[in-house]
Amino acid sequence: MLNSSYGRYRNISQMIAEDILAQEFTRIVTHYYPKTGEILAKCHVKVITSFWGRPAKRFQYIGVYCSDEIMPYVQAQKEILREVAANMGLIQVVCINAKRLLRDPLSKLRHSEPRLWLELHLVAA
Repeated sequence: MLNSSYGRYRNISQMIAEDILAQEFTRIVTHYYPKTGEILAKCHVKVITSFWGRPAKRFQYIGVYCSDEIMPYVQAQKEILREVAANMGLIQVVCINAKRLLRDPLSKLRHSEPRLWLELHLVAA
């Protein structure tokens, strides 16, 4: 599968590992913080991998895609989410407005990651 942001092929096992890590993050939050877990159930949680520096270092963080209505509730729980992410070895938690991302005319998400694009439509609705 082509990762257009880096212009190279991504390893399928890396994608599966990211999905499993995102599911585990959601499971841990739901188990230890049920109220926060209820909020996350209305969002799409994804592990995002990026590379920075020379030589390139790999960084992983949590992306929480949510609607306009849910965003303030997620922002209020951000410290809890950051604590869980840090305990899992992830560097940060970023909240992303799904509706704004879908309406961005410069976004290539529809073609680069069609599955995520469809899931964001469910979240934004």
